[in-house]
Amino acid sequence: MTASGAAFPVPADFPPPPAEADRVRWDEVDRAARPDRLARLRARFEGADVDAYLGVRAAHVRYLTGFELGDGEEAVAGDSGRFLVGRDEILLMTDSRYAIEARREAPEAQVVEVYGDLPVRWPELAARVGARRIAVEAGYVGHALWDDLAAAAPDVELVPAGGWLEADRAIKEATEIERIEAACAVADRALAGLLASIRPGVTELELALDLEWRMRTGGSDGLAFDVACLAGPEAALPHGSPGHRPVRDGAVLLFDFGAKVAGYRSDMTRTLFVGDPAARELAIYGVVAAAQQAAIAALETAARKSAATGAPMPSGKEIDTIARHVIDADGRWPAYLHGLGHGIGLATHELPTLGRRATDAAIPTPTVFSIEPGIYLEGETGVRIEDLLVLDADAGTVRSVTQFPSEVLVVAR
Repeated sequence: MTASGAAFPVPADFPPPPAEADRVRWDEVDRAARPDRLARLRARFEGADVDAYLGVRAAHVRYLTGFELGDGEEAVAGDSGRFLVGRDEILLMTDSRYAIEARREAPEAQVVEVYGDLPVRWPELAARVGARRIAVEAGYVGHALWDDLAAAAPDVELVPAGGWLEADRAIKEATEIERIEAACAVADRALAGLLASIRPGVTELELALDLEWRMRTGGSDGLAFDVACLAGPEAALPHGSPGHRPVRDGAVLLFDFGAKVAGYRSDMTRTLFVGDPAARELAIYGVVAAAQQAAIAALETAARKSAATGAPMPSGKEIDTIARHVIDADGRWPAYLHGLGHGIGLATHELPTLGRRATDAAIPTPTVFSIEPGIYLEGETGVRIEDLLVLDADAGTVRSVTQFPSEVLVVAR
């Protein structure tokens, strides 16, 4: 039961999977939005004095064209999924494995079949879009490929560019938020359905597989990332992997997982208690929960002020400081060393960033990001609570799209 004595959440507490009509509508809205997305990218050309943009990230090609590589395909796709945006056209590179799919999913793009020979084709492709200076996603293009492209077309200058599409994607359209919310509901339902299966003796791997199955059969198109299920001392690993370790009575059980719906992802962490909780673990949980609530309260206050006065939102660094201060002020345990949160959408980790290494720029709006403070005691225990929030500063609102309760929840008592 929960700390308040309420009954366990059950799958029926959360919205059902999206209907096929929803998916059709989302596809139609995406197609209508792509010209504006491309226009925002092309608007950057003049300031950078470039004629085209070479992109390689799977999330970016999905965002601009609709073409989507399946889970795990990036590692074997070769040049497929890379794209070249000119002033008037967009070239989508594929090979025969993906050509039919690319023409179906990206009808506005010109599909060009490239078979691992991008440098050979490079002079032709650059000429085709009339480019002499091309912005390149430098952070995601390897040094060898960069050198090969430069050597293949010495008269075409490659210009490092970073963050252009990332900044655009951080600001979420309404139907993007709908899909993230739908993915959250899939995850919420899956964990609610799993609760009755948690008992001493079951292994982390068994629970992780069960949770994955519930998401995949409950409306998810795939996983946002591999399920983490960590029992007892293993919960001190912020990104640990499940093993054959059995769940033990009196220990914490940490789940970090997410679903994917129509390309968009969810991400949540819940730390549950198996059997009667120890006083120390309950105290740790209380501090982590207080840190999360302090960050959310600060965001809510800032959003209301922004809507009323036009004041900018705080930076992700400022919000992280607020949450971290709660744990530091308590003084009993060290605060998390990872960031407080991250944006989410077509990728599990994207802008905006909330953490000590975040920039001083205001959090953009509207956007979706996680708030996930934690306390980790190596070899002993760990607690993290993670929820996804939608921030709309113009409306003055901050709301959670993770609906699974975050209060103390005791299973197998």
